[in-house]
Amino acid sequence: MTTNATKKKIDKIGKETINLIDGSAKETFDKIIKNETPEMNFPIRSLSNVKYDPKKGFFELLGKLKTRSLNVNTIKAFAQTLRMMKLSKDLISADDIATKREAYYVSKNWGDARFKEQPESDTVMDDIEAMFGVNREKLGFIPEEKGGAVAGKLVVIDKDKDSGEEIRIDCTRFGSGAYSVPTSVEHLKFETKAKFILAIETSGMFERLNKHGYWKKSNCILISMGGVPTRACRRFIRRLSDEKNIPVYAFCDGDMYAFFNIYRTLKVGSGNAAHLNEFFCVPKARFIGITPQDIIDYKLPTHPLKDIDVKRAKDALKNDPFVKQHKSWQKAIQQQVKSGQRAEQQALAKWGLNYVMDKYLPDKLKSDKTWLP
Repeated sequence: MTTNATKKKIDKIGKETINLIDGSAKETFDKIIKNETPEMNFPIRSLSNVKYDPKKGFFELLGKLKTRSLNVNTIKAFAQTLRMMKLSKDLISADDIATKREAYYVSKNWGDARFKEQPESDTVMDDIEAMFGVNREKLGFIPEEKGGAVAGKLVVIDKDKDSGEEIRIDCTRFGSGAYSVPTSVEHLKFETKAKFILAIETSGMFERLNKHGYWKKSNCILISMGGVPTRACRRFIRRLSDEKNIPVYAFCDGDMYAFFNIYRTLKVGSGNAAHLNEFFCVPKARFIGITPQDIIDYKLPTHPLKDIDVKRAKDALKNDPFVKQHKSWQKAIQQQVKSGQRAEQQALAKWGLNYVMDKYLPDKLKSDKTWLP
C-alpha cells in the first residue's frame, strides 16, 4: 500500500511503534548486507506456552519462541511479514486505519507476496503484534466486529477528533438503543456511581434487560459482549472496573463455549494473545451465569451436549492452566459432562419472560456461593 494522505503529526505511541518496525527492518537489511541469514522470533501463541498466576489474574507467556529464518521455504512468509510491517508504518504515518479485511485486500498488490486467503494475513498480523508486544490497534489495524453495547448508570467522556473538545455521553439517554464501544478506548474517561457491571453474553438478553430498565432497579451498567468479547470491549470493561473500583459479573450461557471461549477470555485472556492479556482481560470478573447446578435448581430446559462440548471439557481439564487452578471449575465441568446437558440463559423464560430480572439475577447477586471464580 502506498498512501497519498498528507503525513500527520505522529504521537508518542506511533513513534515508538514505527521505531520498532524500523529497527526490525534494519536488522534484516544489515544481515543481508553481511551475507548472514535474517531471522525473526515470535512467541508461540497457545495454551502450551502460557502460565496462570491467580495473584496476577491473567495468562502470561512462558517464553517459548518460534524462529522464522529466511530460506527458500520461508521467503514468501518472510516477504509477507515485511510488507505487513510496511503497511503498518504507512498507516501510522498517515494517521489512518485499516480493517483486517482491508489489509488482506491491500496485499493483492504485493505480487508473489500476496495472501491467498484472509486467515493467512490475520496470522502474519498476529505474529507481528506478538513480536513487537503491541496490540494491533497501535499498528493501525482494527477488527471488523463491534466492540460491545453499553447502557446504564455511566457517563463516558470522549473527545472531538478535530477540536479536542470533551464530549459527554450519558448512557442512560439512548432511548431504546445503547452506546457502542469504540475500537480504541484508551482516551476515554468515566463517571459513574453504579454498584456493578453486568457483562452479558447475548445481545438478546442485553436488549431485554435494557428495555425494562434493569440498570435502574439494580444501579448497574449493562454491557453486551455479543459472544466472545472483542478486545475493545474487554479493555473498556477492564478500565471502567479498575478506575471506578466496581465489580464485574459475567452473565453467560451454561455450556462449554460460554465457559471457556467467552468467560475465560474475558477474565484471563487467551493463549493466542498471551502477549497482551495483561491489558485485555478482567481478572476481577466473576461468573454468575448459568451453571450446571442452576440447571437443576431452576429446572431449566436443556440441550444435549455435543461431541465438541465433551472434547472442549476434557481439553480444559487436561490443558487449561486457569481450570487447573480452580477446583470449583473442575467440579462444574465434571458435573455438566456427567449430566450430558447444557442450557442457555434464555431458558429462564420458561418461568416467564422477565423471570431473569424478577427472580434469577436477584437470587444470584445475593448469594456469591453460587458464583464461579
